[in-house]
This record gives sequence, structure tokens and C-alpha cells, in this order.
Amino acid sequence: MNKEGNYDLEDRLIDFAVTIIDVVEELPTSRAANHIGGQLLRSGTSPAPNYGEAQGAESRKDFVHNMRVVLKELKESRAWLKIIKKKKYVKVDWLNQILQECEELIRIVAKSIVTASSSA
Repeated sequence: MNKEGNYDLEDRLIDFAVTIIDVVEELPTSRAANHIGGQLLRSGTSPAPNYGEAQGAESRKDFVHNMRVVLKELKESRAWLKIIKKKKYVKVDWLNQILQECEELIRIVAKSIVTASSSA
């Protein structure tokens, strides 16, 4: 949380990345789980640093581009999380919470892109 008591998007994305690391570490050791874990680790930990890049954007166009990368990685993470859920690799209740946070982050980032794209 920031000093006003609000959750900062960067903080939420970092928390999401840490949770993704926790999920990957819970996966069983198998060829398929290792592949899925590697893909999820990459896509689930990249939104936070990509958001950092967006915050340092030199133009609105650059900001929107970086935010689209954040959105793309969140959507990919959502797909991997759904695969893990269907395969029952980790506790379903916990995974549902993670998926819910992923959905919320997707909505927030998508709205930011729309807002930034429509601003003059």
C-alpha cells in the first residue's frame, strides 16, 4: 500500500509476481509441469517490470505500447493458471483467488490503455 492507504498498481503486480513464483514452486516435478511452470514464471513475473517501463515512458504512445505488453502477459498468465487448475496441480481454492486477482489486474490495465489511448 502507498502512503494514502491505496493499493498501487505496481505493488499489486509485484505481489502477483511473487504469488506466481509460489505457484510454480508448488508444481509437481514432471515434464509437463516443468514446461507450464517455466512459461507461467516468465509471463507472470513480467507485468511488474513492464509496468515500470510504462511509468518511464517518453510518450503516450510508448506508455500504451508498454501497457499492452503488460496486458498480453497477464492474459497469457491467466491461460496457464487455468491449465494448472484443470490439471489440479495445486489447491483449487488458492488458485481461484490468484485467477480472480489476475482478472482484476487485466481489467485495470485494459481500462488504463483505453483511457491513455483516448486522451488527447
